[in-house]
Amino acid sequence: MVTIVVIFNLIIAAILLYVTSRLWLIRQKLRRINNKLVAIERSTQVALSTTPNAIYQGQMGIYQLKQGNEPLQLQIHRMKQVLSLLTIGQQTWQRFFLAGNPFNPRLTRTAKLFRK
Repeated sequence: MVTIVVIFNLIIAAILLYVTSRLWLIRQKLRRINNKLVAIERSTQVALSTTPNAIYQGQMGIYQLKQGNEPLQLQIHRMKQVLSLLTIGQQTWQRFFLAGNPFNPRLTRTAKLFRK
C-alpha cells in the first residue's frame, strides 16, 4: 500500500514538474513579448510626439493656400462671365449680320429657315 502511495506521489510530482517547466517557458516568452511591446510603444511615442505640430503646420498651409486662391477664383468667375458675354455677342452677330452673306452657304440655309 505504501508503494502505491509513493508511486502515486511520484507521478503527481512528475506532472507538476512538467507543468512548472511549461509555465516557466511561457513566462519567459511573455517577458520577451512584453519587452518588445514596450520598445515599440516607446518608438511610436517618439515618432508621434511631433505629429500635432506637423498637423498644425499642414492646416496653416492649407488655410494660406485657400486665402491665396480666393482672388484667383474671383478672376476665374469674372473671366467666365466675360467669355459667356462674348459668346452671346458672337452668336448674335452671326445670326443678324452674317445671315444674308452669300459666301457663307451654311448661314444662308439657316437664314432661309428663319424667313419661312
